[in-house]
Amino acid sequence: MSRPTALTVFALSLMALAAGCRGADRPKTTSESVGATPIVSASSSTESAGTGSVATPVTYESAEGLFTKGRYSEATQLFTAYTESNPENPWGYYMLGLSAWKSGEPARATEAFDHALQLDPSHRKSLFNSSRVLLEMGQSKQALERIEKALALEPMSNEGLRLLGRAKYQLSDVDGAVEAYHRALSLDEHDVWAMNNLGLIYIEQGRSADALPALARAVELRSNSPVFLNNLGTALERAGYPVAAAKEYEAAIAVDSSYAKASASLARVTTAGQQPESEPVDLGVFSTRFQAEIEARRGSADSTTTPDSSAVPDSSTGSIVGLSDSSRASVEAVSDTLEDCTGED
Repeated sequence: MSRPTALTVFALSLMALAAGCRGADRPKTTSESVGATPIVSASSSTESAGTGSVATPVTYESAEGLFTKGRYSEATQLFTAYTESNPENPWGYYMLGLSAWKSGEPARATEAFDHALQLDPSHRKSLFNSSRVLLEMGQSKQALERIEKALALEPMSNEGLRLLGRAKYQLSDVDGAVEAYHRALSLDEHDVWAMNNLGLIYIEQGRSADALPALARAVELRSNSPVFLNNLGTALERAGYPVAAAKEYEAAIAVDSSYAKASASLARVTTAGQQPESEPVDLGVFSTRFQAEIEARRGSADSTTTPDSSAVPDSSTGSIVGLSDSSRASVEAVSDTLEDCTGED
């Protein structure tokens, strides 16, 4: 698989954020959503005009512009002013919630999302993104309630099913989490985030051989993701393929030279004196196997079972959640924590 070396996941995330909230279910313009009257806040700047002053208007677009530029603290201030002047617009509170969340204020974000939901209980994006904040805060049960409400409104939501997988796994429902990710993949066979997190579950459950098909396919689709590459390397290493693992760690470092997890993993496999695998690993075969599995699940009425693998299981046992020991492979999930109103792509 060829891998670009000039891009980083961080850059892709910024590109996603730059899309802002231009989805079909958001107000297109200020005049369409809240009327043409400019919004004025107490914190607005003023210009002298004789003996009086003219306040600079705070509009939805001006606040959103700061958000799309990554100036989240400033966007939080402007959306606060906007919601004070437009208390009946749930989108203002929704964007206030996103801005506060990305500014590192989860409690304030949750409060803003709650206000949006008070105005519009069916505001799906507020349900989804408030659940993300709650998951980060460790409030998994509350997050699950909101995810299920959103899925009741949109049962075929790929985004919702990924979040369902996260919530189920945080609540130790491994089978439920696996099933949720497979359902997401049945809707979108190119959902690399579902593949990554599905593979992560298998690794953390000591089933790295089962993780290989999903992670190989994820890397095939997005070979410029150092996290995906590192996780594939981890699965290969723990499944008994140290040489192949080293190649994935090297690829991750080539994409992002500052990626410490991959650097530590590469140093471990190259200095541990491990015997190389007897046969080279064909990741294309694993990827093809995973694609076939998705198709089989689509055609099956019963998709509640998880795949069995004939590969040798991990030599270690138990979970590797929260790894910090440099002698063990380190994995990472990044599926939803940076999503905004337009999704990851």
